[in-house]
Amino acid sequence: MFDRVRTVMTFALDPEASARWWGELLGVPVQVDVSDAGDVYAWVETGGVEVGFHPADDERNPRGGSPVVYWGVADVDRVRERLLAAGCEHHRGPLVIGPGRRIAQLRDPFGTVVGIEGP
Repeated sequence: MFDRVRTVMTFALDPEASARWWGELLGVPVQVDVSDAGDVYAWVETGGVEVGFHPADDERNPRGGSPVVYWGVADVDRVRERLLAAGCEHHRGPLVIGPGRRIAQLRDPFGTVVGIEGP
């Protein structure tokens, strides 16, 4: 039924600033689309996935209403430290969730919780 994750959308107070922070961290270009109403949708692409930032809206798309997406990494501790050094805050973990599997969650400077998972 499902093939692969194509897009991960998060809701941010400043979508363009969120996308630019992630684009700089990941070393990838930022794409920005502005609607006729002036709403900004910004995104980066990494690992074959579009990571999009949509305007938060308390009625339809509240900040923090997104699922936590876990990115596979080779070294949880190394990636966690890089994210912390780049401005993320600790949210949860690292935790052992099974044999050979660890996770951690961090909150980016714009309030989005992101997960990392690896050996």
